[in-house]
Amino acid sequence: MVRAAVLPAVGSPLEIADIDLPEPGPGQVRVKLAAAGVCHSDLSLTNGTMRVPVPAVLGHEGAGTVVSVGEGVTHVAPGDGVVLNWAPACGKCHACSLGEVWLCADALTGAGSVYAHRSDDGSDLHPGLNVAAFAEETVVAANCVLRAPEGVPLADAALLGCAVLTGYGAVHHSARVREGETVAVFGVGGVGLATLQAARIAGASKIIAVDVSPEKEELARRAGATDYVVASETTAREIRGLTGKQGVDVAVECVGRAVTIRTAWESTRRGGRTTVVGIGGKDQQVTFNALELFHFGRTLSGCVYGNSDPAKDLPVLAEHIRAGRLDLSALVTEHIALDGIPAAFDNMVAGKGGRALVVF
Repeated sequence: MVRAAVLPAVGSPLEIADIDLPEPGPGQVRVKLAAAGVCHSDLSLTNGTMRVPVPAVLGHEGAGTVVSVGEGVTHVAPGDGVVLNWAPACGKCHACSLGEVWLCADALTGAGSVYAHRSDDGSDLHPGLNVAAFAEETVVAANCVLRAPEGVPLADAALLGCAVLTGYGAVHHSARVREGETVAVFGVGGVGLATLQAARIAGASKIIAVDVSPEKEELARRAGATDYVVASETTAREIRGLTGKQGVDVAVECVGRAVTIRTAWESTRRGGRTTVVGIGGKDQQVTFNALELFHFGRTLSGCVYGNSDPAKDLPVLAEHIRAGRLDLSALVTEHIALDGIPAAFDNMVAGKGGRALVVF
């Protein structure tokens, strides 16, 4: 038996329960978690913004040590440190054939499987976004684990599984920020803090952080922000004022709200790029008129998982960490146990703090 945070049903509170994990079958790996990050996507699963089969063990950003492997698994062995990859590419679908592995049509197929059972009543459990990281141990498909980078503590490496890949990829793969460009980042949570660091690594000349909370300014500046704007109805005007009345070359939205997306768009210069990372609900409708689309010549694009290929990007991120350019500790504002996840969700809704990290 292992302890896990179980979502019984959409809209229900998480329950800390004992679960029974099977031994890994062919093509599977059992992992003892070192840490798991609490991501806004987990909150979106609890409230139905994103949907997966339930009951489920959530958690998709994690790292740990291989306990055992099933038949046919050769790329990792017991004792290896690994980072969990919640969106493994199948390598066969149309998106994968184009090299766009972050859009793999079959990436979340595993979320529909039954991977464990509750110890108290034997009920089936699904693995959230494939990896069920909110548990002391998990069993995942072999393509859901990547070797952890050398020289990076496993508790820190957990953040590479979502926040850092997403933020870094938004800057370097989606928006393609060039040295000397100006960048605005909307939302100073875990992904926003990673995005700020990525913009600094890219050599942005001015990095403007935007958030509803004045208390996050210190966090933002530590991550690389040169300026800080408290979100209001005049945010776009303030950003233009900080950029010679032009607007930023790149705006990255990490919130997933219609008003924030619209403000990010309005903060971008003519011909600039607006990248949307935040996951919003179907009710969040963003509107544009035809004339402004023509006149401003801006590019508006969505960004899934940072448009990243984890197998290729993890070694790059590891080099930035070892060189001191990427500080993973700057993303984390609290270390918690499993039973601290609901409070971390509450803080997220209230706009407080950066990343909460469950440490096992």
